[in-house]
Amino acid sequence: MTGRTGISRRVFGGLAAAGAASFVIGRPGLIRAQTAITFAVPNPSALTWLPYWVAVGEGYFGEEGLEPTLEAIDGSSAVLQAMASGQAQIGAPGPGPVLGARARGVDVKFIYNLFPKSVFGLLVKEESPVQEPSELKGTVIGVGTADGAEVSFTKAILTDLGMVEGTDYTFLPVGDGGTAAVAFLRDEVGSYAGAISDSAILSARGLTLREITPEKYLGFFGNGIAMLESQMAATPDLAPKFGRALVRGMKFASDPANHDAALAHCAAGNPQEGEDKAFASGLLKLAIDRMTPTEAFIAEGYGYQPPEHWQMIHDAAVASGALEQPLEDLSSVYTNEFVAGWNA
Repeated sequence: MTGRTGISRRVFGGLAAAGAASFVIGRPGLIRAQTAITFAVPNPSALTWLPYWVAVGEGYFGEEGLEPTLEAIDGSSAVLQAMASGQAQIGAPGPGPVLGARARGVDVKFIYNLFPKSVFGLLVKEESPVQEPSELKGTVIGVGTADGAEVSFTKAILTDLGMVEGTDYTFLPVGDGGTAAVAFLRDEVGSYAGAISDSAILSARGLTLREITPEKYLGFFGNGIAMLESQMAATPDLAPKFGRALVRGMKFASDPANHDAALAHCAAGNPQEGEDKAFASGLLKLAIDRMTPTEAFIAEGYGYQPPEHWQMIHDAAVASGALEQPLEDLSSVYTNEFVAGWNA
């Protein structure tokens, strides 16, 4: 998920661009651990990474012998770069960028489907005459970053409608929160491809948005947990431990009785996001919904990746040109081998 929080994005020094400013979100102080790891994510929202911060706050990572540090960097490509350079042992990229990286020979593997329900949508202002995506022909579509997972999501929709980027429409990176709102108000964009947090953020800034996403595309899953196969071989216990802590965090957060505690854990991870408690509470509920598997796959447990959903995303990437040609072995991109153990 590349959800926004209205907080400025920053890129960690050495991870995405030389000389970029460092922005580390909390090394957990409660953990008494033996193994320090870095978890790279594409935005700084604590609620977007809800089970992680709950697992930190409840001490689940410490019980697994892990001491994680979350580092927020700018987009999925930067996350994959951090992993490939060895500066992050685990990351949370989108499925589209993972397919692209795999096609380039990067040994990345998706191991945990964090957002089994689509967190993205095509948004227009309430008063916009646009009622469906086909009416976006000839317009500018705002996105948070040029390589965010929302771009792949939107391309899939418009490619199915016979539209070509650069000819029938263009993307304009406008950031998140306040900068996205300004782009709307100035009519620099006629629509915005965003995540569940975006609509709430923009509404809080005085914009009422309406979603025009076709129903079938709500099945496209969002960001998840990934590792390099070489990293998995070097640290074979990391994926089982990390995922087990995440599932425990997810189960804790999903219990309504723990709502306030989950909010507090996320506020500890990102204090600015937690300042507006009403907004944070609403976003927490949305996040839990999108992180809960659909009825068809709930029995498989948290983290499960339906092969048919991967096939859909893969085929859409090929059709849109995001992938030059089909991957020879799509099953090499992901694995469900840890899911049963995480959910036991």
